[in-house]
Amino acid sequence: MEAYTRVRKERNEGDIQENEVRITAVNKVRNYITYAMALLEEKGHSSVVLKGMGKAINKTVVVAEIIKRRMVGLHQITEICSANIVDVWEPKEEGLDRLETTRSVSVITITLSREPLDSSNVGYQPPLPEDQVRPLDPEELGEDRRPRRPRGRGRGRGRGREGDSNGVVEEGADAGEAGGEGFRGRG
Repeated sequence: MEAYTRVRKERNEGDIQENEVRITAVNKVRNYITYAMALLEEKGHSSVVLKGMGKAINKTVVVAEIIKRRMVGLHQITEICSANIVDVWEPKEEGLDRLETTRSVSVITITLSREPLDSSNVGYQPPLPEDQVRPLDPEELGEDRRPRRPRGRGRGRGRGREGDSNGVVEEGADAGEAGGEGFRGRG
């Protein structure tokens, strides 16, 4: 396939409804949660439809479960199907034909609704009991979270302070110049 490049298709955004959230494997879960909850609370929709394909299926389920545990009385219907996607490959070299490949991708559609849904549907789940639902605290999804520092002992990341490569400073004349830190018993 080195002799071919995949042709990007233009996405048809016309068939997406206003209350539909297309979940991808790239974006963060909290972005989808805030958007879907805004659709339900601020924009006045009675339901929201979460759709994910392929690698995004797991993230779609996570988003739905978090929203159900943040809002009281949400009914759920889950549908699973597959979609055929046709990829078109253009040749880089002359003399080669254009290729079309078809692949089957799994799709999940989760509908969360404040209004009762068809309880005879195979994928229906009733609302969670109120004692299992905890309203969303706006600070939980805020952007003020600082990234976590990596955990560990810091070994193997350069020379550290003065001294050898494992961060140990020799005691003696140089230790006084380094601010009296010396060997702290680490390592």
